[in-house]
Amino acid sequence: MVAVKAHLAQGFLKSPDPKLSAFLFFGSDPGLVSERSMQLAKRLAESETPPGEVLRLDDTDLESDPDRLAIELRTIPMFGGKKFIRATMGRRITAASIKPLIEEGGLAGVLIVEAGNLKPDDAMRAAFEKSASAAAIACYADEAQDLAALVRDVLGQAKMSISPEAQQMLVARLGADRTLSRGEIEKLVLYARGKAQIEADDVEAIVGDASELAIDNILLATASGDSGRAIRECSRAAAAGESAQTIILAAQRYFQRLHRVRIALDEGRQFDDAIRQLRPPLFFKHKPAFSAQLRQWSSKQLVEALTEIAAAAKAARLGSALEEPIAERLLWCLAQRSKQAIPAKPGR
Repeated sequence: MVAVKAHLAQGFLKSPDPKLSAFLFFGSDPGLVSERSMQLAKRLAESETPPGEVLRLDDTDLESDPDRLAIELRTIPMFGGKKFIRATMGRRITAASIKPLIEEGGLAGVLIVEAGNLKPDDAMRAAFEKSASAAAIACYADEAQDLAALVRDVLGQAKMSISPEAQQMLVARLGADRTLSRGEIEKLVLYARGKAQIEADDVEAIVGDASELAIDNILLATASGDSGRAIRECSRAAAAGESAQTIILAAQRYFQRLHRVRIALDEGRQFDDAIRQLRPPLFFKHKPAFSAQLRQWSSKQLVEALTEIAAAAKAARLGSALEEPIAERLLWCLAQRSKQAIPAKPGR
């Protein structure tokens, strides 16, 4: 029985118990779920002698052959190393189909399942957490120290350094989806190619530039329930070259900030005291709107909104051709949620 909390995940994955034959990655950060799943599969496969084989199986692969997943995991390879199967929870890959595989143990291969934000009583999560041969690993939004480590990792691979001021600015502009955060850092590396050290001017130029104001307008309208304005501002930003995935990431950051302060208010803290925890600090001109939104949204409703945003982020990443309509639909749905929300009790 292994349930790995988010802050312990990185350490656990450096040296997982060799007795484990099944891993579940779940949480609100789809980019981190995918990245950790891929890294674990690659690390374990390379540790085999001879090296193992990493396969990716999803619902479409099982439509014509529903038993393929079980067959792949139970078949002992004749020549190569064992198989490491990466799968995504869906129509075919469910708790009902996975539970018998991990309960019986003795699999010839290793199963790695990716899922969204699962509740503690979700059947898939429970199956992995209760099995002696499986582990469930939580993947939630990166904290500042996680983002700083990601920056060091990407820049280290590029053999570049970054000034303390530039790193602080960069971390403040990264967010809750690991894949998008990594993409922003890699974009910065390309921009600063040829320089030994990245400076604050480089971050200012390429990561979250003047388009931030336009994105702020989108988010303020969305969280306040003004769907018409949110869609208009989104279309305007897209026409100016703004990425729809960046807008989705910004929405994820914004609603996380709302949720963080809402929780503090629910615990009895004063509003001014609660917003001091925000990094970067709340822009003073946005304080009245932010305060009004906190009175409108409850912590439960904000959690539901964050789950919806995470799903949209993943859909946009997997189907980039549809990322703009995905972003617009997300903004519209969030604005509608705001209109229908039951006002939360005001903080003291």
